[in-house]
Amino acid sequence: MRTVAKLLKRLVIALIVVAVAACAVVGASGYLMYRGALAEKSVAQAVEELRAQPGYTSVDDLPQVYLDAVVAVEDHRFYSHGGIDLIAIGRAAFNDLRTLSLAEGGSTITQQLAKNLFFSQEKRFTRKVAEVFAAFDLEAAYSKREILELYVNSSYFGDGYTGIGQAAPGYLGKAPAAMTDYESTLMAGLPNAPSTFAANPDLAAQRQRIVVQQMEKYGFDPGTAATAAFDDAAGENGAVSDALSVHTATELEQG
Repeated sequence: MRTVAKLLKRLVIALIVVAVAACAVVGASGYLMYRGALAEKSVAQAVEELRAQPGYTSVDDLPQVYLDAVVAVEDHRFYSHGGIDLIAIGRAAFNDLRTLSLAEGGSTITQQLAKNLFFSQEKRFTRKVAEVFAAFDLEAAYSKREILELYVNSSYFGDGYTGIGQAAPGYLGKAPAAMTDYESTLMAGLPNAPSTFAANPDLAAQRQRIVVQQMEKYGFDPGTAATAAFDDAAGENGAVSDALSVHTATELEQG
């Protein structure tokens, strides 16, 4: 029995050493990826390039319901963390280990912005680490309101539209400032799976209802979207669904 116990102890120690070594390798690789991205362009340069894109929209020209909806559904602790959400990361790590996948990322809005500005959509542990370093830089240089503005202008909405300033006119035929509460919550949900929702208005409407539920759960006011979300009759909801239905998805879901 003592021999077996010793063997188990050595095995556990060996597994811990391997795990620590693997984390160190991933961490170092992620840092190098981050440094490589900054060598090509600085954070300030990346932000200026984004702001120069067609359709870039100031946060002051976006409905508050839309901004609240994005925070509620993407990163409800956005205003209280410093770029990463340890609670979300811990939950995501547990679920990813349980499923042996990278299905759940735990990324904050700031991390997603870092990905949009510097990295590919490929799901890799090293990229996640690189995102963390870039997220800290973004949080140090910009306010939460600026980061949120940059995020919604860099998010992919499907059908070739990047940023809410392109997506709102493309799908709804109006500027972002003119979006109704229902439209605001609908558009907030699209980046989660842009190609899927752009091609399937029914799924987009289901996602919109989830957005409203998240807003209510975390204390945000969805306005008239709270009742419109469950109204399947013709009218505003039907018009939005019709607008979405004429578009064909062009890319896979973002990672």
